[in-house]
Amino acid sequence: MVEREGLSFPKGFGWGAATSAYQIEGAARVDGKGESIWDRFAHTPGRIRDGTTADVACNHYERWPEDVELMAGLGLGAYRFSISWPRILPTGRGRVNQPGLDFYSGLVDGLLAAGIEPVVTLYHWDLPQALEDEGGWLNRATVDAFADYARIVADFLGDRVTYWATINEPWVAADHGYGSGWHAPGETGSAIPVGHHLLLAHGRAVEVMRDRRPAARLGIVLNLAPQIPASETEEDATAAELGDGVLNRWYLDPLTGRGYPEDVRAHFDLDLSHVFPDDLTTIAQPLDFLGVNYYFPNRVAATTDPAGKLAWSQVPAGPRTEMGWEIYPQGLTEILQRVDRDYRFPEYYVTECGAAFADEVSETGNIDDQDRIDYLAGHLAAAHRAISAGVPLRGFFVWSLLDNFEWSEGYTKRFGIFHVDFDTLERRPKASSRWLSHVIERNGLSAPQPGLPAGRAHSRKTTTGGVDERR
Repeated sequence: MVEREGLSFPKGFGWGAATSAYQIEGAARVDGKGESIWDRFAHTPGRIRDGTTADVACNHYERWPEDVELMAGLGLGAYRFSISWPRILPTGRGRVNQPGLDFYSGLVDGLLAAGIEPVVTLYHWDLPQALEDEGGWLNRATVDAFADYARIVADFLGDRVTYWATINEPWVAADHGYGSGWHAPGETGSAIPVGHHLLLAHGRAVEVMRDRRPAARLGIVLNLAPQIPASETEEDATAAELGDGVLNRWYLDPLTGRGYPEDVRAHFDLDLSHVFPDDLTTIAQPLDFLGVNYYFPNRVAATTDPAGKLAWSQVPAGPRTEMGWEIYPQGLTEILQRVDRDYRFPEYYVTECGAAFADEVSETGNIDDQDRIDYLAGHLAAAHRAISAGVPLRGFFVWSLLDNFEWSEGYTKRFGIFHVDFDTLERRPKASSRWLSHVIERNGLSAPQPGLPAGRAHSRKTTTGGVDERR
C-alpha cells in the first residue's frame, strides 16, 4: 500500500469516461443505419471468440438517457463517444440518414443539459461496409469520403460540440484490421498503406473542420506505450528502438511534420509509393491536443524473422489484466513525458485507460472490483506525476463507462465501471464507479491506494529522441 494523501489535480482538470459506437449502441439495423465492417465481421463464423455480435450490445441507442443519468450521478465532466459513420451515411457517402444525425443531436443535448462536455470521435473503426466493398482504407477515395463525412457532422453538431478527435488508434485500425486480420475487415498484409490513408483522412478532416468550425478544438487519439528492452543486451535495446518506431514514431513523426521514420523505412525496405506529393503536409495539420490511450508497456526481446531481419517478441512481466496485459502504471508517466519532451503538443488528454478483470456479482448484487480500483488509482497517480513534471495533461477518461462488446473478444472481457447484464441490459454500479465518484468530488486521490511506487524509476532504458519544440 502506498500513501497518496493530498494528491490533488489542477483546478479544472477534466474527469471523463469513454465508449465507442459499435461497442455499446446496438440498433444495428434500426432507423436506416447501414452495415459496417464490424457488422459483417462479427457475423462471420469464427471471427469472434464467443460467437456473439454487437447487434444489441448495451442498446445505448435507446437507453442513452439512462446512461447520461449514470454519468451525471458520477459527477463526470466529460463523455468521450464515437459516431457511427454508417449511421450517418449508410453507404459511406451520398444520402444522409437524418435519424442518425438526430440520435447524436439528442445525445449531445442530453449531455449538455446534464453539465457534461461531449467529446466526439469521428472514427472508431466502424467503416461503412459499402466503402470496404470498394477497397476500404486501401482505396484512396475513402479519404475523400471521410472528409465529406467530417463536414456533415461538423455542420450538424459543431454548434454544440467543441472537442473533436478525428481517428481513434490508427495503428490498431491498420495493423489489426489490414495487417494481421484479427479485427474487421479481416484483411492481411496491407497495414502500411492503410495507416497512411488513415493519417491522410485525419489531416483532411482537420482542414475541413477548421474551415467549418474555427472555434473547434481538434486532435487525434493514438495508442502509445514505452518500449522497454527485455534485457540489458544491445540486441534488445535495438529491437526496442525499432519497436518504438513501429508503434509510436510511425504516427507521431508524420503528425508533427517529420515524415515517416527513416530507420523503420530502411529496416523493412518499405515501399511508400502510396504517399503522394503534399500528403505529409496535409497530415501535419496543427492540432489543439493529442489524445493518448495507454494500457500497457511493451517489453521487447530481439528475434529474427525468416528473412533474417531484426524482429521482436513481447515479454510481459508482473501482474496482468484479464486481457493478458501487464499492469505498469509508471509507463503512463514515461510515455507522457517522452511525447511532450520530443513532440510538444499544446495539450494532452488520457483518452482511454482501464482494465478488464473477472468481475463477480455477489448474492447481494454488489461487484467489488478492487483490482480495477487499484489499477485506476495507480494510473491516476502516474498521470499526476506527469503533470507535476510539467506535462500539460488536461483530463483523464476512464475506459470504459459500461461493460461492452470487446471487439474480437466478444462479451468475454469486461472493462466497465458499470456492470451490464447482457441478457436484461440492466446497468449496475461496480465499486469502481463509486470510488471514481469520490475521486472526482475531491479532484484527486485523497485516500491510501495500492499501485504505483512513489519515486521509483524503471531501471531499464526506454526509447527517446526528437526535438524539444512545442507545436
